[in-house]
Amino acid sequence: MKMHENSLFAVLLRSPWWISFAVAGVAIALSRLVLVKFDIHEMYSVFIGLPFLVIGSVAAWRQLRAPNPKRTAENLEALRGLSWEAFSGALEAAYRSQGYTVTSASVPGADIELSKSGRVSLVSCKRWKVARTGIEPLRDLDAARHKTQASECIYVAAGDVTDNALAFATEKGIRLLRGPELAALVKSPA
Repeated sequence: MKMHENSLFAVLLRSPWWISFAVAGVAIALSRLVLVKFDIHEMYSVFIGLPFLVIGSVAAWRQLRAPNPKRTAENLEALRGLSWEAFSGALEAAYRSQGYTVTSASVPGADIELSKSGRVSLVSCKRWKVARTGIEPLRDLDAARHKTQASECIYVAAGDVTDNALAFATEKGIRLLRGPELAALVKSPA
């Protein structure tokens, strides 16, 4: 079951956590005023505010776990400053820590081959520094997948990706590793 994106609870989930708690407080206060007039026990008013307290707790949990945008930007900038050898070494180490077997790819268009549980993934990361990635390197990666019959393709980009490249990646099932996801996977050297 999916919540409508403009429903009250969906909007509160996207808002700062304290807003849900404020709405809960207002709902509890107003319901206590109304329930007293009807001689209903005041404890029931807490149940009226309970959904807002739950939504506020979920929003707080999500916001606590979200990556810090400033730290993510700093990490991406540090990654852009690495040499190819340092970057590819850090990327390979990150995948090894997740249980992958990492080898150099044997086909043009891919740089790294990942193996885990019988699945082979191709990674293209040689052009991670470019400011804007177009469709051509994604086509090369897709061609490499067809040559090797890999089950997945991953394209690594520290910069932007054009709209055409995004559409091509979606159409061909190429996973883009960029932004916060890249910064979380590959930690910048300290």
